[in-house]
Amino acid sequence: MKVFKFGGASVKDAAGLQNVASILKRFQDEQLVIIVSAMGKNTNALEAVLASHAKQDGKAQELYDAIKESHYDLCRALFDANDEVFSAVNDTFVEGEWVLEEAPSDNYDYMYDQLVSVGELVSSKILAAYLNKASLKTQWLDARDVVATDNTYREGWVIWDKTKANAQRIVPPMLAQGGFVVTQGFIGSTSENFTTTLGREGSDYSASIFSHCLDAESMSIWKDVPGVLNADPRLFEHVIKLDRISYREAIEMTYYGASVIHPKTIKPLQNKNIPLYVKSFIDPDGVGTEISSDNEETYPPIIVVEKNQALLHISTLDYSFVAEHHMARLFGKAADLRLFVNMMQNTAISFTICVPNIPDRLQKFIEDVSDEFKVKMESGLELLTIRHYNEETIANLKKGKMVLFEERIRNTLQMVVRNIPAVERREVDIAGSKAS
Repeated sequence: MKVFKFGGASVKDAAGLQNVASILKRFQDEQLVIIVSAMGKNTNALEAVLASHAKQDGKAQELYDAIKESHYDLCRALFDANDEVFSAVNDTFVEGEWVLEEAPSDNYDYMYDQLVSVGELVSSKILAAYLNKASLKTQWLDARDVVATDNTYREGWVIWDKTKANAQRIVPPMLAQGGFVVTQGFIGSTSENFTTTLGREGSDYSASIFSHCLDAESMSIWKDVPGVLNADPRLFEHVIKLDRISYREAIEMTYYGASVIHPKTIKPLQNKNIPLYVKSFIDPDGVGTEISSDNEETYPPIIVVEKNQALLHISTLDYSFVAEHHMARLFGKAADLRLFVNMMQNTAISFTICVPNIPDRLQKFIEDVSDEFKVKMESGLELLTIRHYNEETIANLKKGKMVLFEERIRNTLQMVVRNIPAVERREVDIAGSKAS
């Protein structure tokens, strides 16, 4: 049994769904569990609906109707007018409308999970229906019947023993009937049957959960890139595809913000030595990248750019030393607000942290510590991480930037920088020499 994951870019339109079906025809005699994300940019669109509903600006239903209509347009392009998929899609959108019919909840994260999860539910129903139409026998599975989480909305923590029991009870009998099983990424359920999500871009993690619980032979992520690259091709030229990387290197890359794989994906696979393949849905015959335990390679410089970062410069109001008990309080508050500390630096009387610029959480953090600390914030920054760095690559990356602070440990350098000129594309050969 294998697990495949298809992201939103692969199912964004009718041509995308047809391409996915053509890929899956190659595996029609195999047992596959297929995880699918929301189509295209629909997670972003649903987040906009929720923001509008929370503000009560009168636009939420209009925005939601536009999302519905785009899915109906897709169905009309793929199915006959009387196909039952239309009813299935409509019923799912009704679940989201229940949120919009109620007054906004004080718990924004709870409300988020109940509404935004509609994207995955709808896309999986459309994909399952289309695969059946294409003579690829497929059963639809609600991931919420399998993935059990706690009540941490928008960042649900998996209850592994319960999830494993659910997966082994539900999925093998479905596969035994023949054909594929299609389910959703990103979502789970609490013990009270409320929907949770696993964190933004969490569909990779969902595929890893199913792979681990079902002892999959392998897991494959199908993306719009040829495999794992040593930098984002949208930001850099002359990027290099990595044919093989180790679990350890993949964990390091995702920890520092590499977006090709969700950070929580690797460990459940490593624990059972399940190989992960990153493949291209544009070129399905391509080699892709293998991530496994046996791949201790010599790597080129690997660069991760995290934009929209903020520095918080923190000092005590009475100018006393920043001691351990101060840091304990600050880290506790950051954990409560789910502010991930990417870098930190301290002196005797100040403490600086680099965190993602999430305005509502940062404002809450500053307010909550203002009784004891003065906080100055700098925004509009980038965090550059270079794995397996060399001095020439560092020098090239510093061009046109003001380095606010940097830190080096073995194999890894991090810099918080501010762009001086507005340069969006860096003409740098990230292997070490300037590009021509």
